[in-house]
Amino acid sequence: MEHSCPFNLDSTLSCGQAFRWNKHGEWWHGTVRQKIFKIRQIGNKLEFENADADFIQNYFGLHDNLPKIFSQITKDKHIEAAVKKFEGLRILRQDPWECLISYICATYKNIPAIKQMLFNLSKKFGDKTVFNGYDFYTFPTPARLAKASIKELAECGLGYRATYVSETAKTIYENDFKLENLRKANYEKARQKLLNFLGVGFKVADCVSLFSLEKLEAFPVDVWIKRIILKHYANHFSNEFIRKISFKKSLTNSEYARLNLFGRRYFGEYAGYAQEYLYHFERTRC
Repeated sequence: MEHSCPFNLDSTLSCGQAFRWNKHGEWWHGTVRQKIFKIRQIGNKLEFENADADFIQNYFGLHDNLPKIFSQITKDKHIEAAVKKFEGLRILRQDPWECLISYICATYKNIPAIKQMLFNLSKKFGDKTVFNGYDFYTFPTPARLAKASIKELAECGLGYRATYVSETAKTIYENDFKLENLRKANYEKARQKLLNFLGVGFKVADCVSLFSLEKLEAFPVDVWIKRIILKHYANHFSNEFIRKISFKKSLTNSEYARLNLFGRRYFGEYAGYAQEYLYHFERTRC
């Protein structure tokens, strides 16, 4: 499949928005919605197996108008440099259920640890499939995780997050809650619904909103984004506020809300794209 719009497969799959992709040689292998497939990019051509073109276009956000998005978010030299370096990075349309559990597990963990937890969960509670000589495991359903014990979940390396995963899975399974329906809700309403799940704070809700529910105005704030704001956007806040958050490991809800609102107002309706470019730019420079 050829594409004319900017797309960078490597940046899209290695920027930290999804955790169950692995690269073997030229090919990326992943499991999405119980589907195992592989994909690679050669110039402006995408080659893939075990998936169709419509699925690829939707999952990788290939319908997003990146030139328009770039024109709206490049408000300063710093974001301009990030966009220039990783032009073609796109926001994925992940499965909301897997994305929700992934980001509940991601709290206070680095990416290798998150990947290991999700692999353990999938191996223990998902279904095994062999594809191209590699073993893959589908992500466990809400029913499977709802019926698992806290001890079984904790054995996957989740620690205290085991309770959060268990209770969230039970809520979704027992109430037949359709996370997909939140795509139709506006950003504020979708985020509020997500905040009702145990283990979901503002950052997790924003990540799920952005990476699986197509709320491109969402602006997740983590330690990297806070660092970026302190280094490059501090002049948009009072000196007192900047001093207050500079030496804190975690943000209060009101502090988070203030940084989040800045990102959404400053970068506009595609603030989520700005967030991911800034995040990946900062992470790869350290």
